[in-house]
Amino acid sequence: HVQLVESGGGSVQAGGSLRLSCATSTGTFRSACMGWIRQVSGKEREGVASIDSDGETTYADSVKGRFTISKGNGGRTLYLQMDNLRPEDTATYYCAEDDRVVRCFPAVDFAVWGRGTQVTVS
Repeated sequence: HVQLVESGGGSVQAGGSLRLSCATSTGTFRSACMGWIRQVSGKEREGVASIDSDGETTYADSVKGRFTISKGNGGRTLYLQMDNLRPEDTATYYCAEDDRVVRCFPAVDFAVWGRGTQVTVS
């Protein structure tokens, strides 16, 4: 049973930055697709960014040029660097992975999710 754990959320002023991290209980991310999703209570989930096993990345239009998804730490950590944050980026952010999807973006239907980390931009 794979577990994902996010960290790095918090409160920041508009224009600031945060870096989210996600670790897997397996030690190393091996899935074909990994991604970040965000959700505001009462609203639909939104795929934010995804990365495949070759390192190809895809972003939602709302975050292009501001957010960067990457893998690091020898494949043991998934990151989401968030710059120039806006109040509308406020949400709970989840990392997810799936080895059987046809497309890596959006990540909203991935099989394995973390428990989320809150990001608040004021």
